[in-house]
Amino acid sequence: MQANPTKTVETFALVAQPMTRADIPRLHELSVGVGWMHRPEDWEAVLGLGKGLFVVDEIGRAVASAMWFPMGDELASIGMVITAPRLQEYGTGRWLMEQILGQTTGRDLMLSATHAAYKLYCSLGLQPGPTIFQHNGFVTDAPPGTAPPEAEVRPLHPEDEAAIRALDARAFTAQRQAVLDHLLSVGQGTVLLRQGHIAGFAFCRRFGRGHVIGPVVADTEAEAIALISPHIRAHAGGFVRMDTRQAEGPLRDHLTACGMKLHETATSMSRGAERFQQQTPRIFGLFSQALG
Repeated sequence: MQANPTKTVETFALVAQPMTRADIPRLHELSVGVGWMHRPEDWEAVLGLGKGLFVVDEIGRAVASAMWFPMGDELASIGMVITAPRLQEYGTGRWLMEQILGQTTGRDLMLSATHAAYKLYCSLGLQPGPTIFQHNGFVTDAPPGTAPPEAEVRPLHPEDEAAIRALDARAFTAQRQAVLDHLLSVGQGTVLLRQGHIAGFAFCRRFGRGHVIGPVVADTEAEAIALISPHIRAHAGGFVRMDTRQAEGPLRDHLTACGMKLHETATSMSRGAERFQQQTPRIFGLFSQALG
């Protein structure tokens, strides 16, 4: 059996080991240390969807993590990349990413880059794409979103599953079966009907301090607003987050009007086939920054 990779930093060694559910308490401690909102339950969810490496020092303290998520046979999304601030200047992030890249050989790649990690990912051959805008906050208002003419929004029904999967594959440009399996089991959904056919959808689920909306798939901003409005109304007074690649305009204005202000940005990055086309239907809200 191959030994876990190690790296010497100053006078101590770091060991990268496969993540397991037993590591969740230390992974949660690591993410809290860099200001992430993930609960232990959120870590458990991502561990069920992907594979990862967990880096510890000689006395077992959590110092770094990284995961990758298969999206069909040709694409992988990289996420949950954390390096403790005290180790960032020693090349720990690059060393860990090299381990992950070794596990994803032959696949196209996509990820969301923080400002701190952007230069590292560029040096590893990933190309920058659209900006991701993270909106969150306590819902203070819930102005209704009106469905476009000849369209209606209703709750998701079990028989809508096949149409949801087909729309998501077109918008995402790859099959992400495990992600949708999880989403359908834990999320609340809305769908947009046009001439009796499902033409868009939006999900909402528990995450972090409250709820997160996404993915949101539609043809237009107006449709996206109509799809997310029932979720925002359902959590009036609560903390809600939505990540979008949409530039300034009606959708982001609507989020801000509801109390979900712009919190921070990241950069979509990829290697291989173009994954961020402006085709229809398109993704107006991400499932998460780790999973697109």
